[in-house]
Amino acid sequence: MAAETKVNSGKTAKTKRISAKERQRINGVLDILSTTYKDTKSALKFNSTYQLLVAVILSAQTNDNQVNKITDVLFVDHGTPETMVQLSLDEMEAYIKTCGLYKNKAKNVLATSQMLLSEYGGQVPDTREELMKLPGVGRKTANVVLSVGFGKPAMAVDTHVFRVSHRLGLSNGKDPLDTEADICRVIPEKDWADAHHWLIWHGRKVCSAQRPKCSDCPLAALCLYKGEDK
Repeated sequence: MAAETKVNSGKTAKTKRISAKERQRINGVLDILSTTYKDTKSALKFNSTYQLLVAVILSAQTNDNQVNKITDVLFVDHGTPETMVQLSLDEMEAYIKTCGLYKNKAKNVLATSQMLLSEYGGQVPDTREELMKLPGVGRKTANVVLSVGFGKPAMAVDTHVFRVSHRLGLSNGKDPLDTEADICRVIPEKDWADAHHWLIWHGRKVCSAQRPKCSDCPLAALCLYKGEDK
């Protein structure tokens, strides 16, 4: 019989029940991840929830190091919604032109900043529903802001989380939403925010898309992935 898990989206993911043996394996995976990456946090630089929101919007299809180079300059004079909206679209594009999809992102950051001022008193909302009303904010971005910015239990599924969770057998979901549901089912809610970082950093340091370092992986004995280093 299938168990059902909802991830606050109205979508229900049907998954097989976890056997005692599989639960033991997953617990072992989580224990190792939590120990290996216990001090990890977001690689993005920010000094406010607003700055985090902007940085996450800019991070789509752009690595965090590049986003940090951009925001190190951008946030000096434009680190609040009040100062951000003082920029013209051309000026905003010039700041972030080394960022992938920069033209759309420039429009979204300015529109989001204006919406925060006009509808939220300049404050970043702390619910997924309200965050996803902002231009350029999808479910992944909203979940990052909720977990990193507000300390709320949320699991953001980016490319690293998607890849690593599938290789480790934490999910077999076909898309990010199903993957989120799977992960939230097998990981305790209190660990969702931390586990997001564990999976990301494991993907960056060891379990890369190409040439994963399986021979050096602390999870090798528990991993379901059968790939080999090349």
